[in-house]
Amino acid sequence: MGGTVITYGTFDMFHIGHLNLLRRLAGMGSRLIVAVSTDEFNAGKGKRTLIPFEQRAEIVRSIRYVDEVIPETNWDQKIDDVQRYGVSTFAIGEDWRGHFDFLARFCEVVYLPRTEGVSTTDLKRSLNRFCSVSREDLLHAFDVLEALRKDFG
Repeated sequence: MGGTVITYGTFDMFHIGHLNLLRRLAGMGSRLIVAVSTDEFNAGKGKRTLIPFEQRAEIVRSIRYVDEVIPETNWDQKIDDVQRYGVSTFAIGEDWRGHFDFLARFCEVVYLPRTEGVSTTDLKRSLNRFCSVSREDLLHAFDVLEALRKDFG
């Protein structure tokens, strides 16, 4: 088995795609380090998380495939992290293909396929659509469901 693997991400609204990624990364080496983006770093990227950093980090830390969680506080820390932790493989989702090729001077760089049909962005869009439904429409939907329950109950 290889050496230390590192990945970076926000891991907001933890879902099966995140778990699949971490499981696959753990199988690529003997140690997995996950850098979780801080709220401040995400804000600087124009991203807003639903779950605070401390909770996201604790969720990721609790996954059995993860050996260590570190904070991701800026774009420029990757070379330092690779060197500091003796990383042999940097891996991240294929949606980032080409962005981190500069790390190939220091370690192997791998871009992995995403889990089809699930993404935090899609989950947030669905939640926003749900939240934009009017109170009246929701009450009507509950009335319809109650009528169906009575008809079939």
